[in-house]
Amino acid sequence: MTSSGLVPPWKLAPQNTYILRNANIVNPIDGSVLEGATVRLSEGTIQSVTTTRAIKLEEPPQGSEITVDLEGKYVCPGLIDAHVHIAAVPGEKDLRDTLGLAEQISYLRQPYVCLQMIRRGFTTVRDCGGATLALKEAIEEGVIVGPRLFIAGRLLTQTGGSADSRGPHDHSECCGGPEYLGRVCDGIPECIKGAREAIRTGSDFIKIMTGGSITGLSEKITSVQFSAEEIQAITTVAKDSGTYVTAHAYTPAAIRHALDNGVMGIEHGNLLDAEVAKYMAEKGAFLTPTLTTYAMAASPDFEGFMSHPSMEAKLKEVLGAGQRSLKIASDAGVHICFGTDLLGPMVVAQTKEFALRAHVLSPVVILQSATVTAARLLGQADFLGQIKSGFAADLLILNKNPLENIGIFDEPEKHLLGVFKDGRVQTSRWSKLREDIVAPVSIIQ
Repeated sequence: MTSSGLVPPWKLAPQNTYILRNANIVNPIDGSVLEGATVRLSEGTIQSVTTTRAIKLEEPPQGSEITVDLEGKYVCPGLIDAHVHIAAVPGEKDLRDTLGLAEQISYLRQPYVCLQMIRRGFTTVRDCGGATLALKEAIEEGVIVGPRLFIAGRLLTQTGGSADSRGPHDHSECCGGPEYLGRVCDGIPECIKGAREAIRTGSDFIKIMTGGSITGLSEKITSVQFSAEEIQAITTVAKDSGTYVTAHAYTPAAIRHALDNGVMGIEHGNLLDAEVAKYMAEKGAFLTPTLTTYAMAASPDFEGFMSHPSMEAKLKEVLGAGQRSLKIASDAGVHICFGTDLLGPMVVAQTKEFALRAHVLSPVVILQSATVTAARLLGQADFLGQIKSGFAADLLILNKNPLENIGIFDEPEKHLLGVFKDGRVQTSRWSKLREDIVAPVSIIQ
């Protein structure tokens, strides 16, 4: 065999053609359920959705054809978590050790994190700092099992900003923390270079820090970061590259500062007020709240993880405000996405976000945030987030209707029977569905 005939040993086999009969299709657009439907999956996409049981089936182009009677089970679009940090892996006792972990160790733990996300039903995630193009490509090529990735690469922060982890007694000039998570930029030239480097290294969007954070040791939660000119430099690079900028921001001042200068996404937004929510809606901006990360940080289960006194004080400041700001944003008509922002061991609580949002939002609105709205943020409105012909064959098989109880997502071991991604069964808890994917032992760095 010549070298031209060689293929990577981890190359995935062609997708099977699946005929899923007697399905109840959950529509996140209007909250309806299409009963007794048949869904045909072929070559990684949804080929058809019909209620006609007598279907003339074409010969599949490749692979084999598998018919599954779902017996009235619910079929829901695969979930999208629009704010994760895969590189902040579990295994360390506190946040300082997590963020100080050697890059190589983080790489070797990331496949575990990715697999668990798939098993919870998240077929797509948007990584807001830390994940690399190598990880994204490894998942696409089948080297490891994981959700499809949209990455920010290294987020951008100013000196003393939210992603600058140096304390006030640290006088070193480089580099403000783990280099694979973030990059310190000061002044227009550095901001332009940082943004261009993000694009060069495969970032799908650019993440910046425009306000104070819980984890920053040198700034207050109320601080406003980056100058208008610096933000404009970054948003110009993003626009010229066909993408957008999202900003970490809690307060009305930080949010407005970002929006005024071309930012189209806001992460967290816990201290949002009605006036700024209206401004966000007028701008068509997207908000990705992350309630569960604060609830888990304050939980006895993770006591001491955020052990620094300044972190604990700021945590209390934003913890109670999250649900209130979520309701304000929803009432104002802001585009709201589903996000979690869980770090280290807290990633096990990824699905807890659903129940927290259920205190102020309806199940259909919450499901929209984790499907169609998040798909629009990703620029994938015509490919992700719906069970529709031509869309990605990313779907969940559930034994209950999430529109009646969104909390079923928090118990995947009871209610999530199977997960399809790209038309392959990535994980299954049901004897009728056989997994198409076996995680290779190879790990890519």
